[in-house]
Amino acid sequence: MTKAYSSNLTACEFELIKPLIPAAKPGGRPRTIEMLDVLNALLYVLVQGCKWRDLPGDFPAWQTVYTYFRNWRKDGTWIAIHDRLNAWTRLDADRPPSPSEGIVDSQSVKTAAGVSESVGFDSGKAIKGRKRFATVDTLGLVLRVFVTAASVGEREGGKQVLKRVKQMGQAVSRLTTIWVDGGFDGAPFLMWVMDVCRWVVQVVLRPEQTKGFVLLKKRWVVERTFGWLMGCRRLVRDYELLPETSETFIYLAMIRIMLKRLAA
Repeated sequence: MTKAYSSNLTACEFELIKPLIPAAKPGGRPRTIEMLDVLNALLYVLVQGCKWRDLPGDFPAWQTVYTYFRNWRKDGTWIAIHDRLNAWTRLDADRPPSPSEGIVDSQSVKTAAGVSESVGFDSGKAIKGRKRFATVDTLGLVLRVFVTAASVGEREGGKQVLKRVKQMGQAVSRLTTIWVDGGFDGAPFLMWVMDVCRWVVQVVLRPEQTKGFVLLKKRWVVERTFGWLMGCRRLVRDYELLPETSETFIYLAMIRIMLKRLAA
């Protein structure tokens, strides 16, 4: 039994996610570990930002927790859980499971010392690290993310994340419009989205001669989502050796957010 950490799932939240947890593999020793403890340990790492080896002793062994995290990343379990909760959250908000509009934007974050794979320099924001490309719906729920070096341009990263959205198939069957900022502007990108994805791109530009914060149509939604992610210390800086691990932590953060909404 673990302590009552602020990152722990409530009983109601666990009941929601419990049916989505894969059953133990047949053969070998039966599963004896409590999956609630594993999930709470993963959320502790996400929210508190600690090292795997620094998990408190009342959680399962960090090797066990990390193995579940890694195996479910590799076999697609985390994305499957995320997508199911996404559909439930939209239905709970009286929206169809498939969105009709999406918003794409990027966020550059610094990487920790020792991280060398997929690291670059974003000259526009003067940040050395990685860039997170995200596509969200109008509720701010993530559809797909793509993490790469910060040096990757908006249009190239936008193509990669939209390819992943397109691969969602029936889950985005109603999607017709993609909202972007000026960094994604330009005929080649707009034509690529139309030819490959069959969607229309709407560019929202910042009004000229404006200073400071300006609330821009549709674009504020994805900025709010990035703000949600910053509530998890593990995501304030990119500590992961692999960009795929960074993506998984983002999906895990959204799983936590959606569980809280559904259980409210």
